[in-house]
Amino acid sequence: MTKPAWLFLCLTLAAGLFGLSTPSQDGQTTALIATGVFAGLLVLTLIIGRRIKFDPVLR
Repeated sequence: MTKPAWLFLCLTLAAGLFGLSTPSQDGQTTALIATGVFAGLLVLTLIIGRRIKFDPVLR
């Protein structure tokens, strides 16, 4: 995994744990929205980080 992917994984876990441990409804909603955003960015960085090689030679 790339460094940005590790960063978004850590942020996703931290925001998720914060959202689950927060007693207030507003803080919990905000943390869970942040968890969704960070998880989406994690998936995006994992897709980009694959470095898929394309061979354009047609035979």
